[in-house]
Amino acid sequence: MTAKEQEQNQAGEQRLKGIPVSDGIACGPARLIFRDSGEYVARYSVGKEDIPQEITRLRRALQLAAEMLDGVIETVEKRISRAHANIFQAQKMIVLDETLLHQAEALIRSKLVNAEAACVEVLDAFEARLLEVDDDYLKDRASDIGEVRRRILEMFRRERGEKESAFPDTQEVPDTPCIVVAEELLPGEAVSFNAMNTAGFLTERGGAASHVAILARGMGIPAISGVKSLFQRIKPGDRLLLNGTTGEIIVNPARPTLNLYPNLGRVGTVRLQTAPPVQGFQVLANINSSADAKLARQMDAEGIGLYRTEFEFIVNDRILTEEEQYERYAEVVKEMEGRPVHLRLADLGGDKAARFLNLPREENPALGYRGARLLLGQPALLAAQARAIARASAHGPIHVIYPMVVDEQQFLRLRALFMSSIMGIPAGEIRHGVMFEVPAACVCAKNILNVADFGSIGSNDLVQYLFAVDRDNGLVSKDYDPDRPAFWNTIGHVTAAAKELGKPVSLCGEMGGQPQYLPKLIAHGIRCVSVSPRLIGLARITAKRGAALFQKEERN
Repeated sequence: MTAKEQEQNQAGEQRLKGIPVSDGIACGPARLIFRDSGEYVARYSVGKEDIPQEITRLRRALQLAAEMLDGVIETVEKRISRAHANIFQAQKMIVLDETLLHQAEALIRSKLVNAEAACVEVLDAFEARLLEVDDDYLKDRASDIGEVRRRILEMFRRERGEKESAFPDTQEVPDTPCIVVAEELLPGEAVSFNAMNTAGFLTERGGAASHVAILARGMGIPAISGVKSLFQRIKPGDRLLLNGTTGEIIVNPARPTLNLYPNLGRVGTVRLQTAPPVQGFQVLANINSSADAKLARQMDAEGIGLYRTEFEFIVNDRILTEEEQYERYAEVVKEMEGRPVHLRLADLGGDKAARFLNLPREENPALGYRGARLLLGQPALLAAQARAIARASAHGPIHVIYPMVVDEQQFLRLRALFMSSIMGIPAGEIRHGVMFEVPAACVCAKNILNVADFGSIGSNDLVQYLFAVDRDNGLVSKDYDPDRPAFWNTIGHVTAAAKELGKPVSLCGEMGGQPQYLPKLIAHGIRCVSVSPRLIGLARITAKRGAALFQKEERN
């Protein structure tokens, strides 16, 4: 590239900011997906003598939609996991819900309207009620109603001999990995894309708890939402660099920008590239489900640094039984073949809504009943998880991480509950550590590490609480920036306490895999990071450049 071309490229680079919902980094051409502003639903009057026929049509459409979902469920089980297939099992339950059938039949009889119009009227009412609830989790579930409506209408269209309605696409399916850009993606659409041709998702709507976000994480596809006016800011053919860890999107990135991601290449994603381990510097993997452990192993992770066990509950929309938890934890431990598994106790509440716990509504959930506080208030939840962990530890070492701890007394209470719950259960090696993500815990790091076996710095929440900034709030998300003295002083304080006491400490926030931060983390005493499996290679390549520096420092 000539100097003139480079200058033109740099001038054309644009940066957008969104909400990260599935971590990882990807680069590729934009594939814009346009959906009709509204689906046409035939509505017409029927005679009383036509009521039985319309009810038969309604029942047949619902049954065919359920059968179609059976195929989707089977595909998702094979492609991602059984837990992620439960998303579509829930949609099937909506289709076969007696309330939907009976209310639609009642409308056919009372209003003398056709079956599809009656069915859509009932589903629209369901969706409207969900959208009115002041709960982000429930609002995200409204997309399920939209997808159910689309599937049922498709069955009616087939009956009439009409062409199936897939949302129109302005471009042919590309041969190279692309970034799918849409106002909103429905779960069925997300899993319908060819994984080999899909590098990332970028949408205007859809939160971190949405089913599309959960599926994207399960598929290993970086995703960002919450970017307004996408179709005015991105054109077909634009190249996008998408950072699903920070929420940053770079439109038509210049060569100097691309050079910051040496393992990315001109097209594609770093999620399937790895590098050999670096002496003196460990890179572990963050996972959200037991199914993710296979990818971590393929990427040669030196262990699991953060198993976010709460996502196993969130995907299933319920608390798993002790046996179900044991099966998942044992699967991960066995997959790692003796490498350490850091398993975080369920960090529910806050931004990870736990509707299935029937918790009261809170004005400020980020500062409320979550993490350690919730576990102390839900001893049965902690006890079942502790027993499952103890049983799984027979297959390999487990490091238990206690979330959102504020001081050593809180940690000791939690650990005592854990230990009393596993009395009499044969267990292997279990160590107990603290997640340093609350500023108070960092200030008291030495006190906590005196009684804990290890520490793990959760940089995502630490930045949020240290600077009082909500990274999921578009009004202030640009201020979610860790590169400030207060953050680095905090990291240095924790690592100094760990070094003095001879206790291991790692950093499990995704910034551990970002080239712009990793050198500073190393300079502040971090010798172990845990990142998305897709970022393991990039973290090692970056760390290797500074290996000689920190190895010399440790010899001295």
